[in-house]
Amino acid sequence: MILLDRVSKSYNRRGAALERVSLHVEPKEFVIIVGPSGSGKTTIFKLLTREEKPTSGKIIVGGMDYEHLKDKDVPLLRRKIGVVFQDFKLLNNKTVYENVAFALEIAGISNNEIKHTVPKVLDLVGLKGKENSYPLELSGGERQRVAIARAVVRQPKILIADEPTGNLDPKHAWDVIKVLEKVNQYGTTVLLTTHNQEIVNALKRRVVTIQDGHIVSDRAQGKYKSA
Repeated sequence: MILLDRVSKSYNRRGAALERVSLHVEPKEFVIIVGPSGSGKTTIFKLLTREEKPTSGKIIVGGMDYEHLKDKDVPLLRRKIGVVFQDFKLLNNKTVYENVAFALEIAGISNNEIKHTVPKVLDLVGLKGKENSYPLELSGGERQRVAIARAVVRQPKILIADEPTGNLDPKHAWDVIKVLEKVNQYGTTVLLTTHNQEIVNALKRRVVTIQDGHIVSDRAQGKYKSA
């Protein structure tokens, strides 16, 4: 599903953000990527979504070799990868339903299919009954679940969750984590970054630790001690 083979990324003279990183993620895996700020976690995600290109090394996602990926094929790649951010990035002038539907509208999906799909996804993330609410009327945890719904409504093969609980209190953080687990159970590969040691240890999933642009640990059901 995801293969990084000796991938390096340098930003001019600032040194290497990643240095010869190799990582293999199987389909339907749930992998937690941890490490201090600036360690290279977000750089990996930017490479996977083709926001950045590697300085060297090979990246293959879902059979697509990035070395031969043409610019016109990037939208197709990004349809396979949903992304959730720490700060939600919702449209405050649109309702919950409209925020999620918008992701389908820009993909050219028919209105009939949108009406069929959006309620199912909102039910999946536990937001049934909130369709007509606006983001600013919701709790932080509910807003993050809208963001997850928007990211998965196009049925991506991979979901990247970059610090999705960073701004949330413990209860809402766990609500979001439970939704990510449910999405994973439906067959989506999940990559999660978090600084929350309690979440990492409780999930008992594979933990990849990055430090100074290198993978320093890769353990099944690993534990993480924050630096």
